[in-house]
Amino acid sequence: MFEVGLIRVLSTEDNEILNSHGRIIEQNFSNMEVESLAIKDQPKGIYDDNTEEIAKAKIIDLAKNKFSNKDVIIVSCAGDPALEELRNVMSIPIIGAGESAALLSKIYGNKVGIVGITRNLPKSYVKYIGKDVIGEPFIPNINNTTDLMKSYGLDKVLAHCENLKNKGAEVLVFACTGLSTTRFAPIIEKEIGLPVVDCVYAEAVFANAVCLRNSFYNIK
Repeated sequence: MFEVGLIRVLSTEDNEILNSHGRIIEQNFSNMEVESLAIKDQPKGIYDDNTEEIAKAKIIDLAKNKFSNKDVIIVSCAGDPALEELRNVMSIPIIGAGESAALLSKIYGNKVGIVGITRNLPKSYVKYIGKDVIGEPFIPNINNTTDLMKSYGLDKVLAHCENLKNKGAEVLVFACTGLSTTRFAPIIEKEIGLPVVDCVYAEAVFANAVCLRNSFYNIK
């Protein structure tokens, strides 16, 4: 059994929300056991440059103090906050939700529609998708991850996805892990008819690959 440390950037004391990403991973990858912890004092998560900068030190502190003995650490946020910083100070493999989703999206299509909550593309999406991004990356009138959980959240997401499809998107990729919490991916695939890359699905795929590498190469 591989031990995974998962960092949530949405501060919450609700165990259902806290463990939702880890539970998705464990349900689909029986070889991984996930412990989830959230950073403090960010009840709306990360939704702009300022909230990301504030979160970085908290993420690094949490990873170093709580997850140093894990097989792999996941930063479950599409913006990949502190990803490079963690890789510089820890020997454990660090997986970012955004980097994973951006890389995986190219398997399903060349023209990529981004489904996110920020006006600017997260850095991993710029790096790996870049000129192949179709339309705007943000869902209109959704300002942070908690808006996705409101009664109007799904309708606004579907309207955004339909617009991206009409503009020529061949695949839709989430740029917010809050969309994973709400389990919107299968609904979007059914309603819009395009493949959807969910961030938690993507981070789990890459975390699993990292864990399996050691046994594949017989590394102890």
